[in-house]
Amino acid sequence: MTDIETDTDSDSDSSAGQAPPPPPGTTPRSPRTPLHTPAFRRFVLAQLVSATGSAMAPLALAYAVIGAGGGAGALGLVLATNTVPTVAFLLVGGVLADRLSRSRLLFLGNLLAAAAQGALALVVATGHASTGTIAACGFVSGVAVAFTTPAAQGVVTQLVAPHQLQQANALLRLPTNAVKVVGPVVGGLVVAASGPAWALGFDALTFAVAALLLLGLRLGAPVAKGSALADLREGWSGFWSRTWLWTYTAAGTVLVAAWLAGYQLLGPVVTEQEYAGARTWGLVQGAFALGLLAGTVVCLRWKPERLLVVAVAASSGLALPLAGLALGLPLPWLLLAAVLAGVTLDVAAVTWVTAFQQNVPEAELGRMSSFNQVGERLAIPLGYLVVALVSPVFADRSVLAVCTGIIVAATLLNLCVRDIHRIRRVQ
Repeated sequence: MTDIETDTDSDSDSSAGQAPPPPPGTTPRSPRTPLHTPAFRRFVLAQLVSATGSAMAPLALAYAVIGAGGGAGALGLVLATNTVPTVAFLLVGGVLADRLSRSRLLFLGNLLAAAAQGALALVVATGHASTGTIAACGFVSGVAVAFTTPAAQGVVTQLVAPHQLQQANALLRLPTNAVKVVGPVVGGLVVAASGPAWALGFDALTFAVAALLLLGLRLGAPVAKGSALADLREGWSGFWSRTWLWTYTAAGTVLVAAWLAGYQLLGPVVTEQEYAGARTWGLVQGAFALGLLAGTVVCLRWKPERLLVVAVAASSGLALPLAGLALGLPLPWLLLAAVLAGVTLDVAAVTWVTAFQQNVPEAELGRMSSFNQVGERLAIPLGYLVVALVSPVFADRSVLAVCTGIIVAATLLNLCVRDIHRIRRVQ
């Protein structure tokens, strides 16, 4: 585990969050929980602060576009300009995460995001917002995500012992999932009372505070052995040599595309046509968020041996609300399906990242994460494009049924990969 420097500006041999050296002749013990490590508490706090603002941002962004005179097409353009640079720069971010200090990368990425959101809040507040200016700010935010995502995967392994990784990953998700329950509601109230600029400004402030907290981690940088291009080639070889990793990524790309197409796009449409519209969809999203929170609690207690098998199998739970919408189930059953989907998704997320961190060398975590993330992020435009093409031809319920089948099929095929069953928990 990489040493962590103290928060002071001077070099030091001590590590943030570590206890004093044990007396001679004794064996050093790990903290009882990751939260007993000060550096990990700082990282959790930074994630929580950032997530608080990010939970309000999507709604504020939508109303900023509407306030600038845009509609669904303009909002789609803004979302695309946020996603494209993330995919384009992810591999660069992965290489840098294995060559530079990950805490410094996270600091710079959050600072860049703060600048982008601050600029967006300013143009919205002064009445100079347009689809072009909003999209430009979204582009910069997308670049920031490309550099922070791979770095974040490797930071946890530098802060806690290997046997504490699952607990640490669950503890990271606990406050952020809690924020997802209340954040959109608070964001809606802020936008309704004061306009989107205030919510966007608050998001910028949370990124800036998180950046300062992350700077205090002062994680050491790995020793670069070759050129960045050589690192990228070596990373691809490592990714392809791990059958469990690339098959999980391939299956995840298909699964995420089906989920986004069915839930994010068709979910609001079907609830508008056959349920109580926005009220029903709000209840479904709330039930899903509560399920995520419950799934995190499960992961704090349950520590399965076959981490990757659990991650793959649990991801099939995303089919439940899509099947409920396709069948037109009564609202109570639909809400139950959404809760179960949230539980299984969070179990899948925690067990997956734990298996990933325990079975990929720390020096390769950034690059392996970037290859995985590129695949799953490509699923976003893929899912939306497919639905746009087939919706005029097939009924929405039929498309939902197909999306349900795709999720189940992707899960079963991935479970047939022998390498998936080889990945076990590191005790």
